[in-house]
Amino acid sequence: MTTKKPKPKNTSGPKRSVQQRAGELPTREQLLEALKQDADIKGKRDLAKIFGIRGDMRRPFKAMLAELEGEGIITRTRKALRRTAALPHVTVLDIPSDADPDALHAFPAQWNPEEGEKPRVEVLLAKDSRVVPAPGDRILARIDAGEDEIPHYTAKPMKVLDKPRRGQIGIVRMDNEGARLIPVDRKQKEMRIPLGDLGEAQDGDLVEVEVKLSGRLMIPRARVTSVIGNPASEGAVSMIAIHNLEIPYKFPTSVIRDAEEAKEATLKGREDWRDLPLVTIDPPDAKDHDDAVHAAPDEDPKNAGGHVVTVAIADVAAYVRPGTSLDREAYLRGNSVYFPDRVVPMLPERISNELCSLKEGEARAALAVRMVLNADGHKISHSFHRILMRSAAKLSYQQAQAAIDGNADDKTGPLLEPILRPLWDAYAAMASARDKRGPLDLDLPERKIILDDKGMVADIRIPERLEAHRLIEEMMIAANVAAAETLEQKRSELLYRVHDEPSSEKLQSLRDFLGSLDIAVKKSDSVRASDFNGILGQARKAGNVEQVSEMVLRSQAQAEYSAENYGHFGLNLDRYAHFTSPIRRYADLIVHRALVRALGLGDDGLTEQEATKLQGIAQHISATERRAMLAERETSDRLLAQFLAQRIGARFEGRISGITRSGLFIRLIETGADGFIPASTLGQDYYRFVEERQAMIGERSGETFTLGDRVSVRLVEAAPVAGALRFELLSEGSRGNPPSGRRPRKAPSRSFGPKGRRKR
Repeated sequence: MTTKKPKPKNTSGPKRSVQQRAGELPTREQLLEALKQDADIKGKRDLAKIFGIRGDMRRPFKAMLAELEGEGIITRTRKALRRTAALPHVTVLDIPSDADPDALHAFPAQWNPEEGEKPRVEVLLAKDSRVVPAPGDRILARIDAGEDEIPHYTAKPMKVLDKPRRGQIGIVRMDNEGARLIPVDRKQKEMRIPLGDLGEAQDGDLVEVEVKLSGRLMIPRARVTSVIGNPASEGAVSMIAIHNLEIPYKFPTSVIRDAEEAKEATLKGREDWRDLPLVTIDPPDAKDHDDAVHAAPDEDPKNAGGHVVTVAIADVAAYVRPGTSLDREAYLRGNSVYFPDRVVPMLPERISNELCSLKEGEARAALAVRMVLNADGHKISHSFHRILMRSAAKLSYQQAQAAIDGNADDKTGPLLEPILRPLWDAYAAMASARDKRGPLDLDLPERKIILDDKGMVADIRIPERLEAHRLIEEMMIAANVAAAETLEQKRSELLYRVHDEPSSEKLQSLRDFLGSLDIAVKKSDSVRASDFNGILGQARKAGNVEQVSEMVLRSQAQAEYSAENYGHFGLNLDRYAHFTSPIRRYADLIVHRALVRALGLGDDGLTEQEATKLQGIAQHISATERRAMLAERETSDRLLAQFLAQRIGARFEGRISGITRSGLFIRLIETGADGFIPASTLGQDYYRFVEERQAMIGERSGETFTLGDRVSVRLVEAAPVAGALRFELLSEGSRGNPPSGRRPRKAPSRSFGPKGRRKR
């Protein structure tokens, strides 16, 4: 009798679709098949035995395993080496911010680290795709792993998702018990930081943390994972918003290198306009000058009283070419971000402040539009030119205005008659045409925060609005319109700057509010900007223009970029594009490239690949613009809260800038700082929010607080890190009828001062 010998475990290897030859490395497919068939494989040694790996084969075999592990196809745990979990058919992906826009890849947003490295996913974009993501985006996508043994993940985007901001960032504060984290998000609560979890963080440092729960009560505690910096010592409060909103602010070495290696443009391929006395007119502290203007009477006898206006814009497209590191970084940033304490530029200083800054007396490359206007300020014709220019003078708004007003200095005196006067004459005609067009005349004051050497608020000013500002604005608008018209005429792809008309819901809310003020509004949903100007005119006569301006502003849609045109409601223009600031806006750079391509002005125009992705580009730069606005507002809030923290208990005058069921938002008249009054602290009545009147009304007394009302408040709390202020209301509201439709409730049992305000 013969005894059947047991088969040695795994000596012959698992069954494979492709037979491994002796002395050869297994294929990637064979490795995965082995892991699939045998769950007892513990690691590299087991696999090496299965495939007979010896001698010189060991090093390439280990490299193959490391490659599979690095690609997220296999993973090593304490118990076994195995294939990673497959991605679900529909999943959320994050596209890295440094991904190539022309060859996007992504990684799963949620991934268990025990599964090994995140698998890389190729993002596929069809030419007719309506969802076109960009580097840095989070997307919902349909996943395909392919039919091969080794998955090759591809994704078809379904939707671009809002990416959650980094929530766990705050300032470290040391105290007698150790340390605590003051969150930058006003909705989050303070947390303790155990001293062993501080790392290298010190008092005042801005840090990123992870949250862990401890004790039977599962109390959240913070552990510092990285130190970002110290806003107090570095004098940059904007650091908080930059890191919280993940704004790129450091240029990669390759981008700096490419900028430094860029050479000045020459006359080759350009018209020589160096003798035309173009001038730049900017704020006195401007470091880059990307637009210059010139005007002269039209010498054509057929256009008596007409003007020729020239707007020259820095030729950024000559230096930032498609597909380069400079271009990818500019696209990623989308735009420059302006803070009171710093600027985060879209382009390195070598480009923005040197080669593309139209410096006085220096030859610079530019893209210029020459516009012929009639005596009424309407454009008759225009043409674009790629030029080499030399600015005749660098002027500030205040300098130019003073010269026109009869106070010329040594510099503007010689420029007054030959250069400045013709500019103002042309502007007078353009302003007349603008008034007839009737753009939205919502001229709300903007405050400027002035900082001292330590980065603290020294002053807050409302800059004077000069005619010189309006002159430049009107000429830039005309140039932007000309760019859109030319590209449409050439049937070229372009990015429009669009501003939709108000929605019917917002219009109805505005009508309800204006009805409570006895201001008549036409009932049609078809409105024009001039209709709002009529409303504002009535409000000025009635003395409540602040209230009405706030509501008119709230009724407006948000301007954005789009590859499809639906006009610009606020400017009352059928077509509009951004052309005049390519140093600080990627949209303008795209328009420049489109003009270069459409007009045959060079080989550095818009590429075919870019042209097919314009809608995705529009979505991306619209998002970066909103991010910039939010960052600027948050930083201003923090600076103002820091400034006012020294004045707790002080009395201020303000206006009600917003009303919700939770309470009143107050904007201080002196500083423009925003704060909040909880509804529970308003008085001895119960107050109900009446939306159609944009008012908070006492249920028993009828005491009313309405949007735009001027009120006196006392500052009771300031949280500089969060940028939050809390006020106590000192003023009484107007008297009216209690809101109908609800039975009055019993007043709360509280202690109040002599005017019905709760005692503090």
